[in-house]
Amino acid sequence: MIKKIRNFCIIAHIDHGKSTLADRILEYTGTVSKEQIKPQLLDEMDLERERGITIRSKTVRILYHAEDGNDYTLNLIDTPGHVDFSYEVSRGIIASEGAVLVVDASQGVEAQTLANYVIAKRNNLRIIPVINKIDLPTADIKSTKTQIKEMLDIDEEPIEISAKEGIGIKSVIQSIVDKIPPPSGDTQKSLKALVFDSFYDPYRGVVVYLRIFDGELRPGMKIHFISSNKSYEVLEVGILCLKMIPKEKLEAGEVGYCIAGIKDIHDVKIGDTVIEKDKPVQQINTGLIEIKPFVFAGFFPINPKDFDELKIALEKLHLTDASLSYKVISSSALGPGFHCGFLGSLHLEIVKERLEREFGANLVVTSPNVNYRVKLKNQEKIIEIDNPSKFPNYNEIEFVEEPYVKATIITPNAYLSNVVELCKNNRGKVIEIRQVETFKSILIFELPLSEIIVGFYDALKSVSKGYASFDYENIGYKKSDLIKLEVLINYEVVDAFSYIVHRSKIEKIANKLIEKLKTTIPRHLFQIPLQIKSENRIVIRDDIKALRKDVLAKCYGGDVTRKRKLLEKQKEGKKKMRQFGKVEIPQETFMALLKIE
Repeated sequence: MIKKIRNFCIIAHIDHGKSTLADRILEYTGTVSKEQIKPQLLDEMDLERERGITIRSKTVRILYHAEDGNDYTLNLIDTPGHVDFSYEVSRGIIASEGAVLVVDASQGVEAQTLANYVIAKRNNLRIIPVINKIDLPTADIKSTKTQIKEMLDIDEEPIEISAKEGIGIKSVIQSIVDKIPPPSGDTQKSLKALVFDSFYDPYRGVVVYLRIFDGELRPGMKIHFISSNKSYEVLEVGILCLKMIPKEKLEAGEVGYCIAGIKDIHDVKIGDTVIEKDKPVQQINTGLIEIKPFVFAGFFPINPKDFDELKIALEKLHLTDASLSYKVISSSALGPGFHCGFLGSLHLEIVKERLEREFGANLVVTSPNVNYRVKLKNQEKIIEIDNPSKFPNYNEIEFVEEPYVKATIITPNAYLSNVVELCKNNRGKVIEIRQVETFKSILIFELPLSEIIVGFYDALKSVSKGYASFDYENIGYKKSDLIKLEVLINYEVVDAFSYIVHRSKIEKIANKLIEKLKTTIPRHLFQIPLQIKSENRIVIRDDIKALRKDVLAKCYGGDVTRKRKLLEKQKEGKKKMRQFGKVEIPQETFMALLKIE
């Protein structure tokens, strides 16, 4: 019965206790026995458990016998908290009528809390505020309540809980039943369903997660995906209760899965409307935009013969992570590889670790960069550059645009000046500074995306002693005075070490590059010149000195001309070696240059 269904998601800043709360709800409702329960039960990946973060949204159906004697169906969606995975949060929100907003009592409202709250309000969700970790000695419940009221404009009294100790879980579940409205929908109408997630099963094809708005979905039905304009016959439908349980049908208001023999995961678009074939209905407007990568990097196998294995690994990984994009490239220094697109630097890190762990790949990863837009003097249209090695010559460029973000930083007032200074050093522009309570401030900055993808988050935590939180959203492109830096090793350009930098930072970054190259490239039997070039001029130059054999050791005297002859012979050999010798660049060099800030 549709009036006894509650669809909700759990949203919060990273590490505020979403997954632990989900565990306690599953335990309290008897969905999982005490013997079966384990921390982060819904997080299936080893990486999620080790890092204590959620990477992918998880959906589970719960049956709850309430105090009023009625049985309710609760469809819970546990979402990630990191900014790189905010798209996963949006997917959970469009399938829900309500959201449990979790705030850590010791940390208060943070940047991602605010961002997730805004997304939930935009989608008209009923929000239930919850203060978690009230058992901690550092918990400041009174201050957290004030922040929820002032920063989020929520007047409702928050529920105080400790998900770890199981305190207040009953109140949370009862509030979900009492306050979150049941889904609207009519089983008598034609099928109208929303795709909010999918994954690839190697044996059964694409498994689509659906929220049914109207009508019903049964095996044997012919369904049509509006956005991709593809039709399929339904083979199986069912519910998600820690595992997939087949059912005869899914009705309006329910959340479940559908298997229809779909072989290509790209045929399924998140936010798409599914209808019964030849029975057109109005498309569901979710406001969900198609996902685009923000950060790019090159993935190369250490041994070129492993290229095919890396290709297969990326194909398999892409089937479970549709937000990853990749294409084949070739580098003069590293050989064949892949140019990959990510949602952020943490997403890049997670993909790299998954490739190494799950597929045994040995990788060299080039420095991450962003997408630039370049207007050439002899062309009308603007071209997009996603790889610094493809950047045109400076005399062909009319102007360059780079992506900007609107960053929200919440920090204690004691570190306000440090945070402002950090943002200004990274070419940030202050939009707004607003004080909340007596000790916290919200800062809104406009920052170039390229300035925050490497090292910014660590620097922010450093200048705020770990107290500041950070969230950002893409706001489009702006013109910038950008130029290309090229690294020459032994007079040869290494395209993997190309950088696009702001003109004001040329000297600083060039010096850091030379320093990293000198300390990570081992000495060879010949001298290795290192050069940084920009706009057809050498900005800085240094040498890695040659390893020298003592050719005079065997001379126990004799005429000085004999010694000179041996030294001249060695000099000629070094010259020939420098001309034909190959410089071996170790992986440590790539890793060191990856961390250039």
